[in-house]
Amino acid sequence: MYKIILVLFLGTMLSAEMINGISVVVKGEAITIYDIKDEMRLSKVNATTATDILIRKKLEAAEIQERKITVDSSEVYDDIKKVAASNKMSIDEFYDAVRDSNGLTSAEFKEKTREKILSQKLYSAIAYSSINMPDEDEMREYYELHKDEFSRPKAFSVIIYSSQNEEALRKKITTPMFVSDEIKAEERVLGYDKISPELAKMLESTQQKSFTPVIMDQKGSHMSFYLVESKMPQSSSYEDVQNQLSNAIMGQKREQVLSDYFARLRGNADIQIVREVK
Repeated sequence: MYKIILVLFLGTMLSAEMINGISVVVKGEAITIYDIKDEMRLSKVNATTATDILIRKKLEAAEIQERKITVDSSEVYDDIKKVAASNKMSIDEFYDAVRDSNGLTSAEFKEKTREKILSQKLYSAIAYSSINMPDEDEMREYYELHKDEFSRPKAFSVIIYSSQNEEALRKKITTPMFVSDEIKAEERVLGYDKISPELAKMLESTQQKSFTPVIMDQKGSHMSFYLVESKMPQSSSYEDVQNQLSNAIMGQKREQVLSDYFARLRGNADIQIVREVK
């Protein structure tokens, strides 16, 4: 008798804990408070936006399952390998750069990549008609409205730290007062047009008075750039950014198709808000 009561009591406690941890239920699938807080951390957004992202993911997951869309590990690896190569990095160096810049582990980044590929495949399955490429007027209008997005520094004032000893260099990054004979330092002003697009992009995404991720140069030495200052932002000309304009507009159109589709799906789905996360 006591055992039965104890089992019932423990079962009630566990059930209560599960309910207390649930924030939203989407088509019978739970989104927990932990899920929302983890999404806030990973995507650097507030609770409301994180909740919307996770509801959309649940709806996408249900749609992907219904349509039997899959992504295998080789597709994920090939995508990451391609992005790493475009940044002139090995896979391990790229994982280190992602961790240093976004705080994502390699496992978390692989999952993000898998989700991206799934979304691309889902979009292809959902888009019933092809999207028209933007014409000249559309691209010029987008350029005029988003000039700030296409501004870039004229130059970067940096201190280049390099060493054959990667461990010593990483210690320098985490402890700037650290001094070692194995580390060389060189002050440079790098013109935007004089460096590779990959390096320019990395420096643009680096906050002033901080280090870039560690990368390897062509001689096999490890290096990191300490960004002292980005000098005199200037706008890129329309002619210089036509490919970027086209990609940005097409990306917006694709996302609009998906957003409209899932907005309709969300309006008809069984979604229960159990507890809001502040």
